[in-house]
Amino acid sequence: MKKLLSIFDRTMDVMAFLAGIILIFIMLSVCMEVIWRDFFDWPQMWVTQVTECLLLYITFLGSAWLLREEGHVKVDILLTRLKPRTGAFLGIVGSFIGVMVSVVITISGFTLSWHYFLKGMYTPTVMEIPMAAIIVIIPIGSLMLLIQFIRRTCRFIAGFVIEANERS
Repeated sequence: MKKLLSIFDRTMDVMAFLAGIILIFIMLSVCMEVIWRDFFDWPQMWVTQVTECLLLYITFLGSAWLLREEGHVKVDILLTRLKPRTGAFLGIVGSFIGVMVSVVITISGFTLSWHYFLKGMYTPTVMEIPMAAIIVIIPIGSLMLLIQFIRRTCRFIAGFVIEANERS
């Protein structure tokens, strides 16, 4: 089990690294497009469409890693004032909700990606990118997020139980 979790953690690290590389690529391509369009009157039509697609990739490549690092937005001023057991209980509830949402998004994303793949649908733009290639990151990223939410739920349950045992 530890080996699987180690592989999972390394996969999340790689996905987050790819999200960073994509972000740098977007920044450079948008800057290049602005310079070429404004100074050389040579607009690059592909930049906007590719950027739109890659922003989706950044979101779903990095979300599980961000959850592992506890980097998502939370109300610290409230959470720091709670008793550890209450905080663990709220963590369990929040993580369980995250599991349920991730399940729905993962299943819906796989279904939609498969549908787009079978129908051979393309974006109605100049580049005509296959829709399945764009949407497929949603179920992949959501599945990673689902697994991380399960891990997080288990960690909060362990904290809740340990806190209860210490009180006894």
